[in-house]
Amino acid sequence: MSETLAHAASSRSRFAASELRGASLGSVGVALPETVVDNAQIAERLGLDDRWIVERTGIRQRHVIGADERLSDLAVAAGRAALEREGLDAADVDLVLVGTMSQDEITPNTAPLVAAELGAERAGAIDVGAACTAFLSAVGLATAQIESARADNVLVIGVDVLTRFTDPDDRQTAAIFGDGAGAVVMRPAEAPGNVGPVVLGADGHNGGLIVMTRADPLMRMDGPETFRHAVKRMTEVTGQSLAAAGLKQDDIDLFVYHQANHRILRAVGQRLDLPAERVVDCVARYGNTSAASIPIALAEAEAEGRLHDGARVLLAAFGAGFTWGGVVVEWSGNGA
Repeated sequence: MSETLAHAASSRSRFAASELRGASLGSVGVALPETVVDNAQIAERLGLDDRWIVERTGIRQRHVIGADERLSDLAVAAGRAALEREGLDAADVDLVLVGTMSQDEITPNTAPLVAAELGAERAGAIDVGAACTAFLSAVGLATAQIESARADNVLVIGVDVLTRFTDPDDRQTAAIFGDGAGAVVMRPAEAPGNVGPVVLGADGHNGGLIVMTRADPLMRMDGPETFRHAVKRMTEVTGQSLAAAGLKQDDIDLFVYHQANHRILRAVGQRLDLPAERVVDCVARYGNTSAASIPIALAEAEAEGRLHDGARVLLAAFGAGFTWGGVVVEWSGNGA
């Protein structure tokens, strides 16, 4: 690179850094299918006692989408709820990001359908595929768009209906998944904002441990190995997210991890020596809702009064691929 080009690149870099603004994570909206399936129905098919499911997963029930329902409808309902709580008109949304791995069709993607149904006519629309980490990945993309002033209002939705891709005769997965959607509105904030650096990671070398193919469109998972990796990566990314935000573990008021199963949540909490009351665990009522689990867990914590204005909340997830991520956000009023 010539000296002139190098100087120009350096100037652009300094200008960009000085112009960066903060991002905020706002109001949360949730949508769930009406049908609830408890463990007894699944256990009977598998020839098990329903206590076996509770002991191994902590799950007692899950919401299940109907045959005539669409994933995009759940995403729209969650997105609309978040926009209404935020007091934001869909016409003012610049970007719609939908994290999912179970869209209704291979194409079209879900995000443009959701944007159209909501009336976000001038918004860009992108699906984000990172399995159970997709919501956090989308938050990372939204944060970058807002910080760089390429977008002002971003609607981030996590939605999955993995019960449609679950083998009812497979003990590894039959009782784990539930369906649902959660959404947040993200907007600019005074620098540095209340969304800390989003830390993302991936390891495709272990992608074969959770697989669903076109030839076999059902979820296949090596449970014990997935458990080991999930605990390790979410423990690690907790520390990395704290370091990126310049905080210590004691600075965090609430830890909201991907709700994979109770044993994973407990194992991560034990490794980090976290008091149980500081870790959200709502998996018993919803099962593993994949990309929707973190916004659903945030809504649960808010409804229970566990979030107060100014609270620091650490979000972290782990999913197939493998993918993982984490971020610290500061809660404020209706949202963070």
